[in-house]
Parts: sequence; C-alpha cells; structure tokens
Amino acid sequence: MNSEYSAQNIQVLKGLEAVRKRPGMYIGTTGIDGLHHLVFEVVDNSVDEAMQGHCDTILVVLEGNDVVRVEDNGRGIPVDLHPTEGVSALELVMTRLHAGGKFDKKSYKVSGGLHGVGVSVVNALSEWCEAIIHMDGKIYTQRYRIGVPESPTREAGETSRQGTVIRFKADTSIFETTTYNFDALSNRLRELAFLNKGLKITIRDERLSTPKVHDFKFDGGVKSFVEYLNENKTVLYKDPIFIEGTRDGVEVECAIQYNDGFNEIMFSFVNDINTREGGTHLVGFKSALTRTLNEYLKKSKQAKKLEESLSGDDVREGLTAVLSVKVPNPQFEGQTKGKLGNSEVKGIVESLVNEHLELFLDQHPDVINNILEKSVLAAKARIAARQARDATRRKNMMDSAGLPGKLADCSEKDPALCELFIVEGDSAGGSAKMGRNRRYQAILSLFGKMLNVEKTRIEKVVTNEKLQPIIASIGGGAGNDFNVSKIRYHKIIIMADADVDGSHIRTLLLTFFYRYMTELIERGHVYLAMPPLYKVTYERKSFFAYDDAEKDRILTESGKDPEKVAVQRYKGLGEMNADELCDTTMDPAQRNIIQVHLDDAVEAERIFSTLMGEHVAPRREFIEANALAVTNLDV
Repeated sequence: MNSEYSAQNIQVLKGLEAVRKRPGMYIGTTGIDGLHHLVFEVVDNSVDEAMQGHCDTILVVLEGNDVVRVEDNGRGIPVDLHPTEGVSALELVMTRLHAGGKFDKKSYKVSGGLHGVGVSVVNALSEWCEAIIHMDGKIYTQRYRIGVPESPTREAGETSRQGTVIRFKADTSIFETTTYNFDALSNRLRELAFLNKGLKITIRDERLSTPKVHDFKFDGGVKSFVEYLNENKTVLYKDPIFIEGTRDGVEVECAIQYNDGFNEIMFSFVNDINTREGGTHLVGFKSALTRTLNEYLKKSKQAKKLEESLSGDDVREGLTAVLSVKVPNPQFEGQTKGKLGNSEVKGIVESLVNEHLELFLDQHPDVINNILEKSVLAAKARIAARQARDATRRKNMMDSAGLPGKLADCSEKDPALCELFIVEGDSAGGSAKMGRNRRYQAILSLFGKMLNVEKTRIEKVVTNEKLQPIIASIGGGAGNDFNVSKIRYHKIIIMADADVDGSHIRTLLLTFFYRYMTELIERGHVYLAMPPLYKVTYERKSFFAYDDAEKDRILTESGKDPEKVAVQRYKGLGEMNADELCDTTMDPAQRNIIQVHLDDAVEAERIFSTLMGEHVAPRREFIEANALAVTNLDV
C-alpha cells in the first residue's frame, strides 16, 4: 500500500516542543531518575556559579504538592534585554535550548549540567515554573506554563539579596511519578558539597509536619569525601594524601587513603559529573599510582618478597580515592557523560599525581612502607588466586559439562531467555526443581553458611566451596576477570526464606555480587524473589497473600465463614510444594520479583561496609536507627 510522503509530512517542532515530544532524549527517563534529574539540572546551574567563586550557599526545598524550590546567592540570571533576540536574557535562558552563559568561556570557565539545555528542559517538562531574580537591589520575575512565558520579565520590588530562585512543578502527564525521594536527592547534594569545598548545600523537606533538613558543607573537599568513605574502616594512616594542581587550564584534585580491607573504592568526576565509566583522567591516575609505587618497591626491602612487579590491582587493594578534574572543554563519550575522552587530560593527571605523590612519600617513609607491605601481600594473593583459577579451569576441562552438580540447568541456550534461581536449602531447591519450567529456568541449591566476602581476599573467594558453584553456574568469572557478556542467564533470582536467616543469605549474596560481579547489578540482572507470606485456605481453595494488607483483604471478603478459614504463616520456602512454589514465586505470569538497582554507588559502598565489615559499632548504630522500620521479619 503506497502512502503519500511530501513536504506537508515534515513536522517542525518549535521552541521546547521537542523536549516534551521526546523527554527521554534530554533527561534519560520519565521515571523517578528523570524526575530527580530536573532538580539536579537547576542545582548544577547554582554549582556552576560556585565554581566561578560567585556563590557559596544553595538551598533545595521540597514543598507541598510536589513543588521544588532551588535558591542560590550567585550573580543571578541576567534580566537585561538581549541585543539581537528582543527579549530578556532570563527568558532566553528559560525558554530556548542551547541558550546560556557557558559557551563563550568568559562567564564560566568550566561547567557541568547539560551544556546549556538544562534549565530550559526543566521548564519544558513542568506544568508551571517561575524564576525570581535578586539583582542590584531589585527583584525580577517571570512565570511560565509548560515552558511558555505568561508575560514578559517584570520588576517586582526591592531586595537586599543577590541570586536566583527557581520554583517548578513537574508535569504529571510526562512523568510516571512526581513524588521526590529525599534521600536520593540528599545523597547527590552531599556529593556536590564534597566536590566544591566550602560550598554549603541545604536540602529541606517541607512535605513533613516537622521539616527534615540536611546541611552539607565540607571545607576539606575531596579529602573529606575520602574520610567519609573510610569512616567505618581501619585506615593505614590518619590523613588522606591530598594532591592539587593546575596545568594547561585543567584543575586536578585528588585524595588517597588506604584501609586494611580488600576492596578498591574509586570515584572520579569531571566538572562535578560522576564519570562512572572512567576515562582518560582515571587512566592517568591509575598509571601514575602503579608506576610510582613500583619505583618505591625497587628501593625497598619488600622487593625481595616478590618476583614480579606490582600490578594495578595490587596497588589498588584497600585504596579509597576520589579524583576530581575541572576541564574547560570536556569531550564525553556517550550520551550519559559516563566517560571522559580528552586525550590530553591523561598526561596532565599522570604527571601531576606522579610529582605530588613522590614529594609526599619522600617525606613520609612510614606511609609508603605500610602501602608497599599491603600491596605486596595483595600481589601474593593475586598469584595464589591465579593458580587457583588455573587449577579450576584444568578441572573443568576434564569435566565435559564444567558445571556444578548442584545445578539443575535449563535447555534454552540464549542467555537473554534464561533464569537462574539461587535457592536457599535442599528442601526448597527440590520443590523448585520439580515446579520450574525446565526449558528456561535453572535451579542452584545453596547449602551451609556462605562466606562474607567483605572480610576476605579474592583467592579465598574463588576457591570457596560455597561460592565456586555460583561462579561456575553464572559463567562470567569473578573479580577483575568478570565478563558480563559471558553470563549464562540474564535473570539471576535470589530465592530465600522471609526470616532472619533468609535475609542474611540475601545480604551475603548481594555483597558477593556487588564486590565481584558489579556489572550484574549495574545491568539489572539481579532480582529478589518475593514468595507469599501467608496461605489462606477456605473450603479446599487456597489463596496466597504477599503482605498483611492482602491477607486482611482476603479474610474480609464477603461470604467467608471465619470458622472455616485456615491461615498459615510460611516460615520457609520448604513448606510449599512444587505447584505452590511455581504458581506463587516462579511463574512469570503470577510471581512478584524485585529488580536490584545500584542508584547511588557512594551510599551503596557505605552500606555494604557498615553491614558486612569488621567494625561492630557502626553496624549497631545502623540497626538501632532502622529497627523500627522492619516489618514481616521472623525472629
């Protein structure tokens, strides 16, 4: 069938229409992350003012009715008439894509955000938005509805303040939710305060009868950031090593501190943007650290204990570091700005880190001795782990299947269609094997107490008899050898009892995945099964409830004789027969499962360290603070 295609079919989107037509192109998603992105875009403008030295206070307020207010004491968005556009500069900034003061590199030497589209995108995706500018003793305002000005910029009184106030209400027809998460916003604002020393950022939740307030201000900058990350760890030396310098217009800040743990904690930023995928700045830092420590190793007594050079992994065991660079013209790879591509930044960071690190270590021989001792032990553990992996590979080559005996595999070979249930206990594992769909569902039964990987090195992990079946079944390796493209199942579902032991199993498995198969979580491959809590039986018919509210609803349904109703509270998965387990927990058409997300890497790091680390006091404080929020947990 032919259809006419001519000039009249070409649609031209004017102003901010393109943003409303394709919001995902500008903010990534219309879910909760995209909603929060609106707040961060406005805040980023205020932070840019702080980077230039014009702002030292930012306030974020969550008002009632899902309204957000962001205030700063910066210079204020200009309100004078633009020489060529015929409207105020404020109106241009708020209503035109790619209009702003960040392109000429005079008003802003460096900036984050979305490079000139940020606040206009917020305006476009809001039911209404208003800008209030305090400048030169006067107040100027303009209000917008769905990105369109209701009237020209106007003068609205006198003031002794200076700065910008942006209020907006996200459009409920665009977003899946317009309810903001205070903690998620708070964590990002804390991060920004760390990266801009001396900047005070306050977030206040006025949706509560008693407003909740967090104040963030860190005069130590990235040094304070590293101390925060190491708060619940035993450090090898008291004060973080601090490196700071500028070369060819690129500003570099870095803080380094080692702890006695086995995990690497490394966060890198470019113009306050978290570069989760790294980039040239991180490559430069890692190269400098490895080369510098190997040079010191050659001159130390530790060299006799090792027959080969330290690898990058060796020198980063127990390392906590934050690297922040300010680049005038950053070139990011990909839409998400997750990776820096500027080739010149690698050499700048490498030379600055090398010079400053050598200067510090020359003056602190005790520090370098502690670091080298730990790095050499890490190298020995790496060699032992390599030998263990080689032995495992040789064993697997002799075994045609190469898969653990506890695994009941599926027949489907496309990983995207396959599910692996990791089941606690042989009894539940037996029911799961009988109730599964053998075509695409595999079952791996766990047995005995699992290893807490937070307290041990890689060689203990890869040789552990409880973890080896999991590593072999998933198929992507573990640790630095992990390759997510080689996993055998795209859904890995943890199925454990709804009691203390089951929660412990889930936590141990999540700790293992987070530390040694991080991309499993980042790519959304890890899930938690949600078996029912209750079975309600009435006249030989069974009803399943996943929480107390659902149980009460079933019990109060009309027509049920209370004397004929039996309620069973499940203590474990093993109490269900194969059909019940399949229908309630495994069948995609009826089950409930929770996808595990890694929304905030900084907070995830702290939570795992607190709950699974060596120190008892922080764990006790966490339990005391959160105990009342726990429901449906048998003791």
